[in-house]
Amino acid sequence: MKKNLHPLYRTVVFQDVSANKGFLTRSAVIAKDTVVWEDGKTYPMVKLDISALSHPFYTGQQKVMDTAGRIDRFKKRFVASEGKTVGRKVAKTQAKRLVHVGHTAKREKVLSTAVKKEDKDAKKAAGPKKEKPAKKD
Repeated sequence: MKKNLHPLYRTVVFQDVSANKGFLTRSAVIAKDTVVWEDGKTYPMVKLDISALSHPFYTGQQKVMDTAGRIDRFKKRFVASEGKTVGRKVAKTQAKRLVHVGHTAKREKVLSTAVKKEDKDAKKAAGPKKEKPAKKD
């Protein structure tokens, strides 16, 4: 096996700055700081902004969205407006479609890579290319 190919895998302390707590695990991450852990040994330390110790999902402080209430409020507004919002949206989309259906303007630029008729005619008028005489060995 080649030497110095794999990273150094060692025990590292990850310190959550926002919760002011840390945990000890094994990692290959490069750490600049060191810390004395609870067992009295010195370990490399990596500072984290957020981890499972401070994330709202894992701590139970995450807010749950009340989607049922949002749907009920929408239905009340829809009934009160008698469906006018839907009618306006349909009218706008139909108007946009009609503008593009009758569009017959020609493009100024031709978006093709095919040889144009004028170029073919110019080549024919110029005549065939002269062949260079073959070199003799």
